[in-house]
Amino acid sequence: MPAMPALTTSSDGFLLHGEPFRIISGAMHYFRIHPDQWADRLRKARLMGLNTVETYVPWNLHEPEPGTLVLDGILDLPRYLSLARAEGLHVLLRPGPYICAEWDGGGLPSWLTADPGIRLRTGDPRFTGALDRYLDLLLPPLLPHLAESGGPVIAVQVENEYGAYGDDRAYLEHLAEALRSRGVGELLFTCDQADPEHLAAGSLPGVLATGTFGGRIGTSLDRLRAHRPEGPLMCAEFWIGWFDHWGEPHHVRDAADAAADLDRLLAAGASVNIYMFHGGTNFGFTNGANHDHAYAPIVTSYDYDAALTESGDPGPKYHAFREVIARHAPVPGEPVPEPAPKLPPATVRLERGVPLLPYAAALSEPVRAQAGPPTMDELGLRAGYVLYRTTAPVAGDGPLRFTGGVGDRAQVFVDGAPVGVLERERHEEVLPVRIPFAGAVVEVLVENMGGVNYGKRIGAPKGLLGPVTFDGTALHGWDCHPLALDLPPAPDHQVAVPLTPGAHDAGPAFHRGTFDVGTPADTFLSLPGWTKGQAWVNGFHLGRYWNRGPQRTLYVPAPVLRPGSNDLVLLELQGTTGATALLTDTPDLGPVAP
Repeated sequence: MPAMPALTTSSDGFLLHGEPFRIISGAMHYFRIHPDQWADRLRKARLMGLNTVETYVPWNLHEPEPGTLVLDGILDLPRYLSLARAEGLHVLLRPGPYICAEWDGGGLPSWLTADPGIRLRTGDPRFTGALDRYLDLLLPPLLPHLAESGGPVIAVQVENEYGAYGDDRAYLEHLAEALRSRGVGELLFTCDQADPEHLAAGSLPGVLATGTFGGRIGTSLDRLRAHRPEGPLMCAEFWIGWFDHWGEPHHVRDAADAAADLDRLLAAGASVNIYMFHGGTNFGFTNGANHDHAYAPIVTSYDYDAALTESGDPGPKYHAFREVIARHAPVPGEPVPEPAPKLPPATVRLERGVPLLPYAAALSEPVRAQAGPPTMDELGLRAGYVLYRTTAPVAGDGPLRFTGGVGDRAQVFVDGAPVGVLERERHEEVLPVRIPFAGAVVEVLVENMGGVNYGKRIGAPKGLLGPVTFDGTALHGWDCHPLALDLPPAPDHQVAVPLTPGAHDAGPAFHRGTFDVGTPADTFLSLPGWTKGQAWVNGFHLGRYWNRGPQRTLYVPAPVLRPGSNDLVLLELQGTTGATALLTDTPDLGPVAP
């Protein structure tokens, strides 16, 4: 007979081990935080008055290839759960399979979404079969961390905001049974926007239904109560800020306004999960994108205007929320932590590098495509870039047409000279060019700017999305270099080519510099004069930068640095007005929306 779950429900609330309990939780995604900083962030959660933390689980990173489970480094979820338990915190676990989270592809693996014709988030056997095999891998190492085994996990979510996507009740039932049959005995819950239709489509009988909302507290709680006349009221995502797209203003929410709504929630007797308590960073190529009327990729920072800043410092909401929570529940008497130390400002000179286009062959073997160019999915590339190279059979002035467009941003070169850029978000497919002679080399560097994380466009292909013609003549015989760029080029390659005068503005190139550190501390990388690209410190992939903004600095976690000499590598795609970068002690996430 299965053990009774640690967390149960009464007619109007929760019971933990049979005693009345209110969940006061904060969202904090382990995969957006350097693992050496997990313990610090968890301690700060407890000191704000939280008794629980919540995290999603990104399928696409944990199972990068079918049948392969990754649980180390920033993905060491068992370690994260152990640290939460050591801090005295409970955990709400949200394994998806779909997580949204403004995360690349909503957390669904590209090897799965690339399957032609697959019906995502449904009872399609191709989807549920892959999901079942993933749970067979993921759950066994997590079961010791469930509350019934003495661990911190007191509840597990079934899917995520499913009512906004589909209405396949059998699929939800399959997922709930998949969790139960693999040993998850804790409380299950669903999570949907507080809208009657969403709640009806996303809920399951016998499974706790929770809501997501950032305001209109009374109305939202009333809708939850109308949907479920008995049981706990819980806001599973209380939105206290928002995320940013490239080219938009930075989003913030007034701390007093958010605190007043938190007070309304708690005064109504509801439980809450603050989204986000600590946002963290979309390191590497992990940011997602939205696609409503146009494709809109999300920035590297996931600061979210959260209670803890991106660098883990208590912000205005931290203090305001702590005061509110203290009116409704015990708050530790320990003092609020001070902001962490920062490195003193410094200048980094990037004086050596190597141009990308001629170097691509050293980074990956070309894949030959005799007819049209393959997509990134067809090349087996989850993220990064592809350099497509061919020759033009005819010369002259005319339109270079990319049938089907590009996914997501393409820089075009003729005989090594840049001739233009096409962007998915602008629906661009045609570029006027001059081909100087028959046989001229045409190169197209395509960047995956992040997979759509919400709606029906999840899994939209990347790379070149159809045939390419010049003035009506098809271009064939493509050499395709997949550039995953999980790590920057090795230093011996980077230093092989000193930058010559003017080389810093010549197009895609890796740039390298070094800087000295005494005692490692957090810092922020500022790149005035640089245009667009990627940044690595000591091989750690900080993520994308782009002068389109709003984000103007990249967070560099202290554990990435080491005493003595440190390496900075930039892949600059367009060009820069100089060869220096700045380390600053203050983040700049851009101008705020009016």
